[in-house]
Parts: sequence; structure tokens; C-alpha cells
Amino acid sequence: MTDRFRTRIAAATLAASLAAGCAQLQELFAPAVPGIPGEWAALIEDVKAYEERIGFVETHNFYDLNEEQALHAFCGVTPRLTLPYSYEDPAIKWNDTASETECLALGRDADAFRGTVEALGEVDTPVTPAMITSKIDRFLYLVIHEDCHDQFELPYGIEEALCNFITYRAMAAFSEQHFGAYASESRAVRRYADVQSRITRETIRYYNLLESLYARHARGELSADEALKARVPLLRRAERALDWNRGELNNVGIATDMTYSRHYPLLEGVHDALGRDLARTVAFFKQVDLAKPTQLAVMKQHRTTDVHSLAFIRAYEAAVVDTIRRELKRAVSDAAKR
Repeated sequence: MTDRFRTRIAAATLAASLAAGCAQLQELFAPAVPGIPGEWAALIEDVKAYEERIGFVETHNFYDLNEEQALHAFCGVTPRLTLPYSYEDPAIKWNDTASETECLALGRDADAFRGTVEALGEVDTPVTPAMITSKIDRFLYLVIHEDCHDQFELPYGIEEALCNFITYRAMAAFSEQHFGAYASESRAVRRYADVQSRITRETIRYYNLLESLYARHARGELSADEALKARVPLLRRAERALDWNRGELNNVGIATDMTYSRHYPLLEGVHDALGRDLARTVAFFKQVDLAKPTQLAVMKQHRTTDVHSLAFIRAYEAAVVDTIRRELKRAVSDAAKR
């Protein structure tokens, strides 16, 4: 397992834990996943048929049930006055062996968070007991989002936001077609997608506020004690806006969530420019994937040899953003000529 993929597993663990916590109120109204094997298997077949219609290639995820598959658990730790760029930032130290007690101990003088996730894509993942006992909105999110990761080879800072964007729209469209627009399942799925889209925008806002606060400390305008004191009410407000449990939000959590949020508005704008056609959007980003610069080209341009460095992570994302904008301009121009 590569360090890069291990980091994504760890961060997906945290992000999934947070999403599950945030959705508690929604889940009061969301129907459960069908419990009979034939029923949830048929549901997955229908989801994958929908995925094919929007341009996904077939994956090997979610075809088998592994009744012994345990939840994936990871712990992330980072300094209290360091706001990581994303879950790939080396400022976060990921640990996949720490127990909850050990993780909290690691965070005695730092920010730490430990979480679990039901399933992971890119590894031919099976259906897990935790997926079957979840609610229909969470189940559909997991299947489509993880299958989405098998469609692209983009930097995770782009791909996580893209797969969230595609998933929110795909799960809503699938539910309306499969269950009917007014079915309780469709209402729950739309509610989930709408709430998570709102939280994405609030994540960007509160991340920027925290970043500004820590920058004041870095410039010497605030002492460490003053900065730590000032961040407490800011984190409390962010917890309410982002539907976190009180006292849980910290630098690890918001940096992880920012990985799924930073480029979301750009991707949403691309979808709008493409006529809000989800199949066309999927095809567009497959073209971006082909047109993007190689990692080696980015490394040479920025004179770095470490693909895990923050300098490379940021440069690679910026290069792909440039590719997205260039390809969108070309796509819009070509459409206008037809």
C-alpha cells in the first residue's frame, strides 16, 4: 500500500466518521438499507447500471459481502496552531494502529482525531455489515463516491471534491428514477445531498477564518496563548455551522474536510457551464485526466523531488486547476461552433 493511498484511507476514515456524525438528524427520517441480501444486491446492480449511464466504467467494488470486514480506523494528529492544507499535508501525522485512548494521548499537546469508515474504494472493496445497517442516503453515497474514485487519476485534492460533487447529484438523480420523486428514500437522499453541499461551503468559510487567525500568530500579532484562546469561540461557531459534536472540531478535521471542499465551487461552475449534464461532466473530467500534466513535469517545473511535500501537493493541484479551466474554455468554444 502506497503512503499516498494510506493517507487517503486515513482521511476517508475521518471524513466518513464526521459525515456520519453530522447526519444524525437526517437519519431519523432516512429509510434503512434493505436488509435481505437479494434486495441490497439488486439495489447495487441498479446503482451500477445508473453509473454506467453517466459514463462510469465498471468497478470491482461492492459485489461481495464480507461479514467479517471490520471498520477501518485511523488517528490523525497535528499541532494546534498549524492549519494543514489538506489531509495530504505532512503536517498531519496519520496513525493506523492507535487505539482511541492512544490517539487521544497523542493529542495531549496537539489536535487529534480518531475515526472509522464503513468501506473504501480503489481496493475492490466488498459490501460490509456497517454499510447494510446504515441508512439509504449514506449507503448510496458510499457506493457512488468510492466507485467514482476508480474513474479518475487526479490529485486527491481535486478528486475528492469532484467525487463528492458527482455523488451528490448522482444519488439524487438515481433515487428519483429508482424510488420515485416523492418517495421517502428520495426525500432523504436529496436532504443529505443538500445539507452536505451547504456544509462544503461553510467549511471553506471557517477554514479561511482559522487560517487568518493563525496567520496573525505567525506574524507576531498574537501570542500562542492569545491565538489558542481566540480559536475556541471560532471553533464552537464552526461546529454549529458544520453540524459537528461540541468539542470535537479541530485542525485535523477541518483540514480533512477542506480537501473535499476547496475546489468544489470550481467544479460546480464547470457542471453549470456544461449545461448541468452529469454524463457530460463525467466525460469532461475524464478528458481533464488525460490532458493534465504528469507528476514528473510538475516536479521538474517546481524543482522538487518529493511527491509527498506540501509544495508538490499544492503545485500539482494548481496545475490541474489550470487544465480544467483551459479544457472548459475549449469545450464551451467547441459547443458554440456547433
